[in-house]
Amino acid sequence: MIALLVVLIFSSCEDVIQVDVPTEEPRLIIDAVVRVDTSIQFNAVRVKVSLTDSFFGSVPPANLQQITMNNLDNPMTGPDTPALLETEPGSGIYEKYFSTEELVRDRWFLSIRYDDTFYVGFAEFAPSVPFDNLEFGDDVLFDDNDTELKVTFTDLEERDDFYIFDFDFENYLVSEDEFYQGQQFEFSYFYDDILLEGEDLDISILGADQEFYNYMDLLIQQSEGDFGPFETPALTVRGNIFNVTDIDNIDSFDNLDNEGNFPLGYFAIVQEFKETIIVE
Repeated sequence: MIALLVVLIFSSCEDVIQVDVPTEEPRLIIDAVVRVDTSIQFNAVRVKVSLTDSFFGSVPPANLQQITMNNLDNPMTGPDTPALLETEPGSGIYEKYFSTEELVRDRWFLSIRYDDTFYVGFAEFAPSVPFDNLEFGDDVLFDDNDTELKVTFTDLEERDDFYIFDFDFENYLVSEDEFYQGQQFEFSYFYDDILLEGEDLDISILGADQEFYNYMDLLIQQSEGDFGPFETPALTVRGNIFNVTDIDNIDSFDNLDNEGNFPLGYFAIVQEFKETIIVE
C-alpha cells in the first residue's frame, strides 16, 4: 500500500478592500459532467446551464432554445429524440434518461442552442474504481478544527487512470496513477471547515481522461476553495465546449472570427462510485 498525505492550504484575507473589477459580456456556464452509475440500467443525464452576469456577479439560469445529446455510434431511431428537457421552468437544469450500456460504450455529441448561438462538445466514457475504505482520522493539519478523512482505493494495473475526487461542499481533488499504478493507495484529505457531528458527507471518485483531469486541476487551483468550479464567473478557463456559430470547418476551431466568444464549463461522461459517511 502506498500512503500519501494530501495538504490543501486555503488562505483568506480579513481586510475589506474596494477595487474596480472588469465586466464582460454574459457568458454561458455549462456543467455537463455526466456521472454514470454502471450498476443500474438507465442513468439520468443532467446538464446545468447558467449565465454569468459580470465578474463576481450573480449567476442566473439560462433559458436554452434547445439542448440535445446525440449518440454518434448508434443514433436514435423511432419517436424518441435526443433532446433534454428543463426539469422546472426557469431552473436552467435539463435532463433525460439514457441507456447505461450506450453511455459506457459509445461516443457522444452535445449540442446547445442559446440566443441563436450554437455550442458543441464531444465526450467518451471514462472509467473509475470503487473505494476500498473511507474513515475519519485523528490527525490535524494546522488547526484543531481540521477534520481528517482517510481514503483508500485500488488502482487497476492494465490502464493509465486519472481521478477526480468530490468531497462534498464543492471540494474537489485530482489524482493520477503515475506513482501507484496497479496498487492500493491511501491518502488523507482535510476539511478546514467545522463539520457537524451526525452530518452526512457524500464522497465520490470519478473517472477522467487526461484532458478533463488537466481542466479540473487548473480550475481547482484558480477557485481557491471559495467557489465551485462551475460557479465562479471570474474563471475563464477554456473547456471542451465550443462556440461553432460561425465555424466553416468542424475539424478546426481556429477559423472563427471571435475566438474569445466561448462558454465556460465542460462536457464529460464519467463513471462514479459514491459513498456516504457520517461525521463522528
